[in-house]
Amino acid sequence: MTELSTTAAPDSSAAFAAASQSGAADYPGLDEWRSLPINQQPTWSDPAVFDASVKELSILPPLVFAGEVDVLRERLAAAAQGRAFLLQGGDCAETFEAATADRISSRVKTILQMAVVLTYGASLPVIKMGRMAGQFAKPRSSNDETRDGVTLPAYRGDIVNGYEFTPESRAHDAGRMLRAYHTSASTLNLIRAFTTGGFADLRLVHQWNKGFTANPAHARYESLAKDIDRAITFMQSCGADFEALKRVEFFASHEALLLDYERALTRIDSRTGFPYDTSSHFLWIGERTRELDHAHVDFLSRVRNPIGVKLGPTTSGDDALRLIDKLDPNREPGRLTFITRMGAGKIRENLPPIVEKVTASGAQVLWVTDPMHGNTVTSKNGYKTRRFDDVMDEVRGFFEVHEALGTFPGGLHVEMTGDDVAECLGGADPIDEAAFEDRYESVCDPRLNHMQSLELAFLVAGSLSKR
Repeated sequence: MTELSTTAAPDSSAAFAAASQSGAADYPGLDEWRSLPINQQPTWSDPAVFDASVKELSILPPLVFAGEVDVLRERLAAAAQGRAFLLQGGDCAETFEAATADRISSRVKTILQMAVVLTYGASLPVIKMGRMAGQFAKPRSSNDETRDGVTLPAYRGDIVNGYEFTPESRAHDAGRMLRAYHTSASTLNLIRAFTTGGFADLRLVHQWNKGFTANPAHARYESLAKDIDRAITFMQSCGADFEALKRVEFFASHEALLLDYERALTRIDSRTGFPYDTSSHFLWIGERTRELDHAHVDFLSRVRNPIGVKLGPTTSGDDALRLIDKLDPNREPGRLTFITRMGAGKIRENLPPIVEKVTASGAQVLWVTDPMHGNTVTSKNGYKTRRFDDVMDEVRGFFEVHEALGTFPGGLHVEMTGDDVAECLGGADPIDEAAFEDRYESVCDPRLNHMQSLELAFLVAGSLSKR
């Protein structure tokens, strides 16, 4: 497999002239990224389709609104200061086919269930954020994929091409960006309905969790569930306003990988005059695209959204400080989140010098653990997988490092689903390799299933309750 080359951003300024209708085209420096090296971008098969797609995206309504983004930044600022905890979860790579009401509701339901447990364990508000309504693009280690002597472009997510291994499916089709927009819009519409229409009622979510602990495999968590039950009963006895607890805030996030799409959905906020990327509330830069002088870091440094950066095991403290200087020069709490993905065997050694250096600088970043990406292995029968014990060990290591340094472990970022898939090994109700043949569904990376996700939440709640 060959590594992806680094190239200059394509000159698509003519197509982006349409963005002037949103007031974003003339904002100083917003298109500086076009002159910089850029990784992980498609080679669109039809320039005319690309131009038409970008032009339409630039005048479509925003998917999220600047005021919602500002609220999230305030919530993340609280988490950076130890007054809240972030739960961020969802698919590795969303697909258009899976954007059904049942699939979306099961993911939202699982995140809500996890959040109730974490809220009780932390005695803090939990910020609920989905890797949803935009997680359609994926970085790849190679431009191509070869099967049985046939070489085709690698699958880069539904926003770029199809998963089916045919020349037609694997062509980079810019028209898919429009389908990604409309799929995201319908997903957000359903999420808003679920989280404001009674689906998120605290009492209902807790009843779902009682069903989880009724499974003999999860009996060890029954004590915590009973504690939560008593707390809810106490609240009811005191006349707590449960009508208010039927609604929750729920934010969307995705990796800002496909800059043509992100730039086309950037708008100037009429209140503040600043640019907001209205494709999502929260955007992150991946481990493969966080080069300081490259396009992704430059573009995201210029939008007002809260930004995350994935930090792998090769990251140094100086790397982190340079990213802070570029992405958060004003040291604004809530602006920058560092999502560490070290691997269970490396986090206790590699994370402390980074945290120490950032803390000494006075920057108030939010520290979040991604215990998934550093623990990927291949099963004996050839499936990409992760072991639940490794995932949990990295979470424990993350908490141990922050406890030793007196800093706050502010969040959890996981690839998960609300479905009964078999993609990660282990758990109290264990998944083994034999189950992969019938229940492995991910088109990219393995996810925790519904039960594994809830088990992780109960275990993390235990760590939070000890702080």
